[in-house]
Amino acid sequence: MTNRSFQNLFNISLFSAALIISLACAALAPAATPTSPAAAPTSPAAAPTSPAAPTTTPAPLFQQVALTAIPSEEDSQSPVYKITTQTPSLTGSDDARVKNFNAETIALVTKAVADFKQNVAGMNLPLVSEGSSFDVQYKLLSPPGNIFSLKFDMEGYVSGAAHPYHASQTVNYNLEQGTDLTLAGLFLPNSAYLQTISTYCAAQLKARDIGFDAGFTQGADPTPDNYRNWNITADGLLITFDEYQVAAYAAGPQTVTIPYSELKTLIDPQGPLGKFIQ
Repeated sequence: MTNRSFQNLFNISLFSAALIISLACAALAPAATPTSPAAAPTSPAAAPTSPAAPTTTPAPLFQQVALTAIPSEEDSQSPVYKITTQTPSLTGSDDARVKNFNAETIALVTKAVADFKQNVAGMNLPLVSEGSSFDVQYKLLSPPGNIFSLKFDMEGYVSGAAHPYHASQTVNYNLEQGTDLTLAGLFLPNSAYLQTISTYCAAQLKARDIGFDAGFTQGADPTPDNYRNWNITADGLLITFDEYQVAAYAAGPQTVTIPYSELKTLIDPQGPLGKFIQ
């Protein structure tokens, strides 16, 4: 073997040994730990949302109030008289519609008392018994709801007069709207409601033993003044005729209740009486 051949063999052997050692070291080296992908930044936890509070519808105004009577007494010695009154008042709310109702009823009773005092002063009759007297009472006639239909009954006596006198007055108030109702507002526009009411009332009065036909028929004619005193009741439209209007004093005041069925074709279905004809 020549020196050159030997040298080549030696170089190959050396290269092979280096390769073997390099492979062995690689095999013995610890395996690289794979890196995990960076975790996505976490956003702060969203605050839990509270369930929305349930919305409540306020109760209708008529359910928030109560109708109470305010009594009053007044005595006088010159002239001698005694006055007793009951004034209706709505309590439980400071709503302007409530205040308006209370102001109206107070004004009504106050005026009635003032008229009585004026009568006493104007009559100038001799003192008889305990003197003069005046009393005001009321009734709520409408069923529960926005409509407050009240009938005031007044009885007065002026000392020395032959007998007491009586008078009626009505208030029909829509609490939701804060306004008084009118008789015409219960019916359809241009309807002959007064004629229908008059015809029905006259027939009822003729059937009574009160002497209606003996000079009192005009008291039931279809005029607004004859039907100024009316009330909404559960049974029908109540008409009140004061004493002397449709009968002699001895017969007393007269009332007629007109069933809503008799007025069905005239009633405004969107008005205060609409619920009674459904």
